[in-house]
Amino acid sequence: MMATVFDAAKYILELCGEQDMLPITTWKLQKLVYYSQAWSLVWDDEPLFDEEIQAWANGPVCPELYKAHRGRLKISVLDIEGDSQNLLPNQRDTIDVVFNHYGKKTAQYLSELTHQERPWKDARGTLLPGIRGTSVITLENMAEYYGGL
Repeated sequence: MMATVFDAAKYILELCGEQDMLPITTWKLQKLVYYSQAWSLVWDDEPLFDEEIQAWANGPVCPELYKAHRGRLKISVLDIEGDSQNLLPNQRDTIDVVFNHYGKKTAQYLSELTHQERPWKDARGTLLPGIRGTSVITLENMAEYYGGL
């Protein structure tokens, strides 16, 4: 059974708790989930979860996860289904490395970083900054771009 975005988000929040970093912004949680998905494609040759990620104005967002935290600026716990125990050891390792690299960065920094990277830019196409968009950031584009770094 494949892990879900909620399993990954729960694990990220658990890591934040261990580092005394809670609450974090939902914006930051979205970026950490995005980078976990991207690097899973590179290191494990498979997606971490099936839910799609879209190129929103403020960077990559998983709409399913957004629905779960909508209306909240900061989050300490996801009160939804999802269990970090559903992650395989290699998936936890991927999230650990992503968290250790990106976890101390601000949400603003992570958003600006994604705006400089090809997967988000390609999915946005000709949309002007700040304009709403729901184009999917493809797994292929993520794997190709991050695999080349």
